[in-house]
Amino acid sequence: MLPFIGSEASAAGVVNRYQLATEYEAVYRNVYVPRGQLLSAADRAVAAWLWSGRRATAAGLSAAALHGTLWLDTNLPAELNQAHRHKTNGILLHSDKLADDEVCSANGIPATTPARTAYDLGRRRGLTTAVIRLDALMQATNLKPTDVEAIAKCHRGARGIVQLREAIDLSDGGAESPQETRTRLIKVVLRGFGCSVARR
Repeated sequence: MLPFIGSEASAAGVVNRYQLATEYEAVYRNVYVPRGQLLSAADRAVAAWLWSGRRATAAGLSAAALHGTLWLDTNLPAELNQAHRHKTNGILLHSDKLADDEVCSANGIPATTPARTAYDLGRRRGLTTAVIRLDALMQATNLKPTDVEAIAKCHRGARGIVQLREAIDLSDGGAESPQETRTRLIKVVLRGFGCSVARR
């Protein structure tokens, strides 16, 4: 069952206060799921968007989840982009200015496009993690490295842009698991080490 807004469900007569208190649990304020339900990263993204009053744009890992990206850590916070950054536990808020072509609909929810999502995730500290996330996003969508490079060109000088470009160069949409990505990166390092030894 997808997350739902408690006050809306109560007003519609779908549930009553007693049921909300005993059969459901709040993910965020006024956003509920059945008690004991395990939430995927996509579920958390939907719940966070409902918490925002359906006004925010899913970003970062939440956008990746809505685009169908696999192997995401479900314990990490949901991520939203919105102008007002009223903090709440379990949601990471951003207030970036997004161009019209950097936002799309993912499962009916406003989200950053795969290219913008890759641009955001690829700049975060940790090259290996960045490549794993880019690989997974490319695997789930039709995203191409050139799409991410086009976004990067529009944001020259942004923090993490050097790592992003390296992550793009190392990415491979054919990777079928994080372990496959890690193994590929190790081989890249070993090849580089072999070349350096050969030059001596």
